[in-house]
Parts: sequence; structure tokens; C-alpha cells
Amino acid sequence: MKWVEITIVTTEEASEAVSEMLSQLGADGIAVSDPFEIARIIEDPASLTYADEGFIESLGTDVTVKAYFAEEDDGIHLVPKNEDGDNFAIATGNAVNKILPLDETLSLISSKLQEMSQYLPVGEGLKEHRYVEDVDWANEWKKDYTSFRISDRVIICPSWEEAQTKEDDIVVKLDPGSAFGTGTHETTSMCAKILDGMVTSEDKILDLGTGSGILSIICDKLGAGKIEAIDIDPLAVDVARENCIINGCEDIDCYAGELKDAKASDYSIVVANIIADIIAAIASDVPSKLKEGGRFVCSGIINTKKEKVEQALKDAGFTILEKHEKNDWMAYVCALT
Repeated sequence: MKWVEITIVTTEEASEAVSEMLSQLGADGIAVSDPFEIARIIEDPASLTYADEGFIESLGTDVTVKAYFAEEDDGIHLVPKNEDGDNFAIATGNAVNKILPLDETLSLISSKLQEMSQYLPVGEGLKEHRYVEDVDWANEWKKDYTSFRISDRVIICPSWEEAQTKEDDIVVKLDPGSAFGTGTHETTSMCAKILDGMVTSEDKILDLGTGSGILSIICDKLGAGKIEAIDIDPLAVDVARENCIINGCEDIDCYAGELKDAKASDYSIVVANIIADIIAAIASDVPSKLKEGGRFVCSGIINTKKEKVEQALKDAGFTILEKHEKNDWMAYVCALT
């Protein structure tokens, strides 16, 4: 058996109808890439998702729909399904119950799109098709994710590997697949290196916007005295808790909230690996959470917004002790003057 990926370029108005048509033709899987939906997520005031300037415009206005059909020796089985995934045969314009060769399947899809264009702007329509390998996708991606050293002493390692370590190394077990961070991004690696050279057993740390919990786990394995991991997204908190358990760091206090919800006001380190606009917005509130002599470590700052963040830090009474830069990203270590 082979798998055929059929790509249709359409419009936002027609994307749902196109997806439904492909589903009724018996597609085994459908993937939709909608730039309008991506833009809505980024522009949502409640979202912490970051995009570089011009990124939204670069997405264009086309919606891409990819459908996957299984091709047997005798052709592609176009057997429509109902909402429960069962086969059915109804007298609709989309329903068929046939075995067709690939070229006739493509012609059928084109004709369905042509019919649809009479009442919806379907856009460019059928774009291309290709065969994709029938592999174990659940394991294939693992070859692209392996252990890596994120700082002098810290190694990030997926669960299916055993990291090669040297004396004094610490290993953080973290699998990809989460939207909350695995340490590969420049901002996280800069924070990890800063914390590796800073954390002691005397530290009381607040990890603001913890995501996967990676920085909290690193701090715990570096021997920090007390750690609180906080995130505005309850799902991220659940992920962080799971990762803490996996790494034997159950003593980390993970909870949902914002900076104002932090449980203490005497942290020796507040670390915030979030985005530039949020850091600028909360800078004036961070001093109330720091003990005398405490440090504010912040990252997630694209360099086109560094002046905004630096000014906000200065206005909040901070002196920038260290500036770190990696590719287009910045990280700062700050202290109150």
C-alpha cells in the first residue's frame, strides 16, 4: 500500500467545505494550514505567542488543505464515511463508493472543486500530489532529536536515550512534542547558561512563564534551595508538573498564575523567559518580588525590541549587569540600583 498526499490551495471561506468534501471522498487524514487562524492566535491580546515583525504578512492569504488517501494495488478506495467513521452511501454531490486510479481520483476532486466554485471562492484549487512513505511516523521523528549540551554542566536528553556524561554533568530528561519548550531555542539556552553559573543552594527562585518547566528543573538539579514555577496557561503547568516528576524534581512548586500571584516577595532570582513586550510590561512589578541583592534574568527578547526592554528595565530601577546575545535574541541579567 502507498499513501498519496493531495494538496489543494483554497480560500478561508471555502476551506471548511473543501475539507468536508475530501472527508466524504474517504480521505484517511486531512491537514489544514490557515494563515488567518495563525494570525488570530498571534494577535489575540491574551496570547503569549510571539512573531517577528512582518511574519503575519508573510503568511499570505491562501489556505492549504492536504488530504491523504491510501492507494491499494487496484487503485484508491473512495469510500465515504459518516461522522462516526463508518461507511455509508447517500445521494449527495460528494458521496461516492468507488475504486479509482490516481488520475481519475484527481479528476474527480477537480470536478468537485469546480462544482463548489459556483457558490464559493475556491481559490487556486488542486495544486499537486505526491507519494509519501508508509513509515512508523510515531518513531521516525526521533532521529532528528537527540541529547545536547545546553550549558557547561547541563545536558538535555530525550527519554529513549542515555546521555554520554562526564563528571559533574547533570541530565534533564525532556521529550519533544510539547509547545512549551525543550531547550533548543536560543532564549532557553542563554537562560540555562546564565543559571548554570549563578544558582546556589541558598537561592529561592521564581520561574515566571515556566512552560515545560525546563529552567526550574535545571535550577533544582543545580541545587537551588526553593523553586516556584508559574505560568498563565494551566496546560503548561500540567506539562511542567509531569516533567518535574520524570526528573525527580517533585519539590518544585508548579502553579497557574501571573507575577502578581507569586507566593513570596523575597526571591533571590526571578527568571522570565517569555517575550519582549511582556517583560517590558512587568518590569516595574518585578522589584517588589526580589530580595535585596536579588537578580532578574530575562530573555525571549528579539533584538528589534531590545531598546524597548532596556528602557523599561531602566525605568523600573534595574541596572543591566550582563547582556547575552545569540543569533537574533537577547538575554539580560539585572540588579536593582
